[in-house]
Amino acid sequence: MDNFFIKTKNLTYIYGKEKNSKPALKNIDVGIKKGEFVAILGENGSGKSTFARLLNALIIPTDGEVFIKGINTKDSTKVWDIRQTVGMVFQNPDNQLVATIVEDDVAFGPENLGIKPDEIRKRVDMALKAVDMYEYRFKEPHRLSGGQKQRVAIAGIIAMKPECIVLDEPTAMLDPLGRSEVMETIVRLNKEEGITIILITHFMEEAVLADRVIVMSKGEIKMDGTPKSVFSDVEKIRSYGLDVPQVTELSYLLRQDGINIPPDILTVDEMVDGLCQLK
Repeated sequence: MDNFFIKTKNLTYIYGKEKNSKPALKNIDVGIKKGEFVAILGENGSGKSTFARLLNALIIPTDGEVFIKGINTKDSTKVWDIRQTVGMVFQNPDNQLVATIVEDDVAFGPENLGIKPDEIRKRVDMALKAVDMYEYRFKEPHRLSGGQKQRVAIAGIIAMKPECIVLDEPTAMLDPLGRSEVMETIVRLNKEEGITIILITHFMEEAVLADRVIVMSKGEIKMDGTPKSVFSDVEKIRSYGLDVPQVTELSYLLRQDGINIPPDILTVDEMVDGLCQLK
């Protein structure tokens, strides 16, 4: 499979049985390597959440194929292998928390996998430490902040030891502090633990943290590259109904006014460096 951890071929998905229904995804060909951090952007209805669910075999392609570590998601005998390999985190953490105590919630997944109790204990402690929530292990989830709840939800996935985590707008319902907490956790899991991350988001500042950005529109991939290469094309990304990070917008406006500043600025530090170079 070309050494890709995730590979899709002519991937098409249509909701409903009608032959003339409009595809949510059409002819998607994409390869994602092990350890990559990929952000997927797109307007509502662009197909990004459909794509996320196809990676976890929550839904099966209408046409074409999805391979996870060489396993075809259409192979019904391998569904649990796929879901152990690719964990899913959704938008609302309240919908993912099932127990009355944090550590019991994190243990829920491994228990369902039939893991032995002593191994579950190790995994729960490891997962809670990985998301910096170990000190809250005896707390009731409903007493946590939104960001803390989402980190517990992520810990529940980590405890099942997936090689990849797909996060479908995990910060959409959080305040700025909660978003920051969750994004720090995601980056750390990718950089330190080597977990492949696929992040569906509509926050441009989150996408900047990825190795690669994919822009989707009307069920198709329209842009695919590094954050710098994607966001520097301000007019193109706007044509798909998206914004760019605020400092990238500022550099774009400065260039429009004839100020010679780099077009691929993504962070405040890069903006400061670019402005200093003018002297």
